[in-house]
Amino acid sequence: MSVLLQVSDPHFGTERTPVVEALVALAAQLRPDLVVLSGDITQRARAEQFSAARSAMDRLGAPLLALPGNHDIALFDLWSRLIRPYARYSAAFGHDLAPVFASHDLLVLGVNTTRARRHKDGEVSSEQIDAVAQQLRHATPEQLRVVVVHQPIDVMRAEDLPNRLHNHSAAQQAWAAAGADVVMGGHIHLPYVMPLPGLARPMWAVQAGTSVSSRVRSGVPNSVNVVRWSPAAGCVVEQWDFSAADSAFERVASTPLTPQRA
Repeated sequence: MSVLLQVSDPHFGTERTPVVEALVALAAQLRPDLVVLSGDITQRARAEQFSAARSAMDRLGAPLLALPGNHDIALFDLWSRLIRPYARYSAAFGHDLAPVFASHDLLVLGVNTTRARRHKDGEVSSEQIDAVAQQLRHATPEQLRVVVVHQPIDVMRAEDLPNRLHNHSAAQQAWAAAGADVVMGGHIHLPYVMPLPGLARPMWAVQAGTSVSSRVRSGVPNSVNVVRWSPAAGCVVEQWDFSAADSAFERVASTPLTPQRA
């Protein structure tokens, strides 16, 4: 069985040290095959914040697939934002903004949905949609097909509609038809698993809360997602919330998915 750990929106610069330590302990317990870091890695895209984030991710002891979020582009340094928007991100996490992880059981495709011209909204272009669909078509039946974005591919609450990814409908249609099972995201600090209706085949939005930041939504603690998959046993998405009483992440929800195979 393969184990994927999704860590999103840590906002280093606002991280809570006990939560970071609990995340390291959780990774040591789970020994994931892959850590997905789905954006808003820093609070203000400062070099020291990226350095702290990189050090923390290295402590998780697993291969890492990382993507920038809107907070990972400098907001007030206009020269950096317009001329070299990903320079600080790339110095810590590499230059590949469309990373891919492939194993016998997993195909995970990263999509950069940030845009320097936008303040916080995300967007996926027609070219990105087509490139991801083409990669999905080469997946094997054994692989769980996961696409990772930052802004949500769909939302559950009306208040979050303005944060939904631009071009989300075209992406959903194309990626489902090409074989995607899951689209992971973050950005709104709200964890949920949501079946996406009206598609050619079953596909789910899997959203993560903020992993280690003090910037939690009211009533929503720090959380991460754990995805377990094997072709024989199927797929389960687990939500793990941080318990201040126990200084540890604890599993609070488990959602079985039924990916469709020919």
